[in-house]
Amino acid sequence: MIKTIIIDDEQHCIDVVLKLCSKYDVFDIIGTFNTVEDGIKGTKKLQPDLVFLDIKIKNKTGFDFLKEIGQINFNVIFTTAFETYAVEAFRFSALDYLLKPIDKDDFHETVLKLKNVIETSILKNKIDVLLHNLKVENALKRISVATSDGYVFIEVSHILYCQADINYTHIYTTDGEKITTSKTLKIFEKLLLNNHFFRVHNSYLVNLFYVKKYTKGKGGYVTMKDKTNIDVSIRRKEEFIKKFIQLS
Repeated sequence: MIKTIIIDDEQHCIDVVLKLCSKYDVFDIIGTFNTVEDGIKGTKKLQPDLVFLDIKIKNKTGFDFLKEIGQINFNVIFTTAFETYAVEAFRFSALDYLLKPIDKDDFHETVLKLKNVIETSILKNKIDVLLHNLKVENALKRISVATSDGYVFIEVSHILYCQADINYTHIYTTDGEKITTSKTLKIFEKLLLNNHFFRVHNSYLVNLFYVKKYTKGKGGYVTMKDKTNIDVSIRRKEEFIKKFIQLS
């Protein structure tokens, strides 16, 4: 059983989470709280394994709770009613979150993930990435990448390009690292969409800031900062050139 508490300033939202949790035999709800202060006291006293944490809690936030709680020795699932608020930051940090009103299928997916409980040290790193991404809107963000050894935390500005390898992706960085993850290139394409990355080919997603040269041809090819040549597919050529010129 997972000892669970819920922190939310709206009782009807707590009731929704309680109802969803009741459909699974893995949750042991040991407390619910309506303020950050009560949530902190309850967490320290009850020592939960999991906290469902609202983002906006009266005049404070769930992030205030995390900063004030000190040592994080539990897992966190954020809940938010604001679809645009912090969603990109959550994706970059690879933290779990549920949008209100909470969809039962989304909740089910979250329950499945709980079977692979992450170490709290990794959770703290993920939360640090999240808070960094929220703090400065225009800063180049960090992402959390799962590897066979654990997690790697990468500055987006350090990624040269990503290469597909069936169901794996190789990430090449400006300092010569090659990081392999079991996430597909499509996931990284969606994740990095608004950060000047472009999928020039089915197998490659490039950081446009590190494209040094485009050489004409049927589709042509780009030369990256590390001198790697990458083909541009014919169907992506026109859109690539347009975006490349916009950054020049």
